[in-house]
Amino acid sequence: MALPPAELQPAAQVDAPPGLDNLRSRRHLFVGRASELDLLDAALDDQAGAVVQAVHGLGGIGKSTLAAHWAATRAHGCAPVRWIEADSRAGVQQGLADLATALQPALASALPVEKLAERALQWLATHTGWLLILDNVNDPADIATLTDGLTTGRLLITSRLATTWHHATNLVRLDVLGPDESLDLLTRIATSAGPRDLDGTADLCAELGHLPLAIEQAAAYLVENQLTTPTPRAYLDLIAQHPADMYRDAVVGTAPERTIARIWHLTLDRITALHRPAADLLRTLAWYAPDHIPTTLLNDLADPPARNKAIGLLTAYSMISPDPGTGTVAIHRLVQALARTADPQDPHRQPHDIARARDHATQQLVRALPDDETPKSWPAWRALVPHVDALIDHALPETDTDTTADLVHRVGGFLRNQGAGSRVITYAQRALSAYQRVLGTNHLVTLNARIRLAYAYQAAGDLDKAIALFEQTLVDRLAAKDTPSPDAPGDRTNLAASYEWAGDHLRRAMALHAYANGGAGHLEQAVRLHERILATRQQELGDSHPATLASRSNLADAYRASGDSQRAASLDQQTLAHCLREVGEDHPLTTLIRHKLAGIHTPWP
Repeated sequence: MALPPAELQPAAQVDAPPGLDNLRSRRHLFVGRASELDLLDAALDDQAGAVVQAVHGLGGIGKSTLAAHWAATRAHGCAPVRWIEADSRAGVQQGLADLATALQPALASALPVEKLAERALQWLATHTGWLLILDNVNDPADIATLTDGLTTGRLLITSRLATTWHHATNLVRLDVLGPDESLDLLTRIATSAGPRDLDGTADLCAELGHLPLAIEQAAAYLVENQLTTPTPRAYLDLIAQHPADMYRDAVVGTAPERTIARIWHLTLDRITALHRPAADLLRTLAWYAPDHIPTTLLNDLADPPARNKAIGLLTAYSMISPDPGTGTVAIHRLVQALARTADPQDPHRQPHDIARARDHATQQLVRALPDDETPKSWPAWRALVPHVDALIDHALPETDTDTTADLVHRVGGFLRNQGAGSRVITYAQRALSAYQRVLGTNHLVTLNARIRLAYAYQAAGDLDKAIALFEQTLVDRLAAKDTPSPDAPGDRTNLAASYEWAGDHLRRAMALHAYANGGAGHLEQAVRLHERILATRQQELGDSHPATLASRSNLADAYRASGDSQRAASLDQQTLAHCLREVGEDHPLTTLIRHKLAGIHTPWP
């Protein structure tokens, strides 16, 4: 097609007509961001050469909204202002072609896209004062012809990439909204059709991690579903019960790709294509607390180069935020919620991948636990406890493995020794439930876990529950050992040990009963049990064996608790003589009995 002579003039001689701006500003949805807007303004004084600015952050954080609002409202003095969807090389080319045809409409039917893009580059190189917003850049190479080849004008880049914009004049890292700002945004949208009940608004904003896109998605859902979801509190319930659907589905009028699930799906497509272990790492991190995740929990992900590449890639795409000063990483809580929510429609959230990540997160926590509970190790314990809290909060009890049980059992013991109160009960309950399911009701480990729960109830002052657990454990422990056969002498000793083990804890239950309601029947039962245990020990182990001596001491305690102090003292005197002769002056049992006879209470270690 022949072009009019006016259209054949050099690009340098083409003036920009008015009305070329193509911004997509949504001023009514903009809140906060004062400091970020000021940072973008700061480059206005730099007039030497091209000005390149980059806004980076997590998908859904509001980078495009910030760029559009700044371009539409601030006194930057740029014209024309052109918006280019720069998520691919083809998108950049098309955006430049659109600029060329906006400058000279007759070129649209005369030149192919690539020639139009070249024409636009010529125009940009020979003019000043223009502003290009390159939105959602996934690969710096896609915009290299602009960032490397132009010496005039201004480029404002938005990208999820955080680590590749070293050449930018200004680099703006965008974070989540403040609580007041997210509350303002949700309220503004939810009440756009009129006043409504906003119960739970602050809680919903917190649950969504103050992420702008998530706030907008929730508020739009509230507007569309006023009958069935009348309040933000009701939306919270839907998230808890149907997370996959709520994160994935958009309301009418919203582009499907403008939902939380879709935004991060695209990011994970790219991350997985570059290095699949990075996606595995993200799913593992989803089971921890969002902040201060020690890098020690990442050590066994893979060999060091593969692990470092995974961490670097997630950092580059703003999916995690490392803190070199503390040796920890952070991850947005909504990224976590999505990454641990199974969705068969999403290749990045297949149920088996999420289950594997949960189990790996559990194993990493167990490996990271200190070997002791000395004061020197307390900081390490305390750094890990929030992540164990998060794991047991998000993982369903029916998915617990023996590794999970061991984890909560050990951490529960640490919390008990730290005087953590009701949290100890939570951990002890979870450990017992897991052991019962994995090992069975009468396994010794399970019975020990039940005793630990009994002690937790006792410490919390719930004596009825403690007593019931002590007594049920005795029944189950004795039921687990049938009468020993004559040809299995080892079992007879084990039986005596079982009686002693159960008797020690029944003695605790008996004492609690006496304290709580003076249960004489339980005291008599304890005396009979301890007499039986002592007889068994004497028969199997001899009268001077340390275990027999301990049984004597326990029987004396039972006599004393039942009110027979004289008989208790007499038995303790006999036992003390045996201890001095058999185990020595410094043995803990010898010290214990001396203290008892002196009226000093010392628990048996």
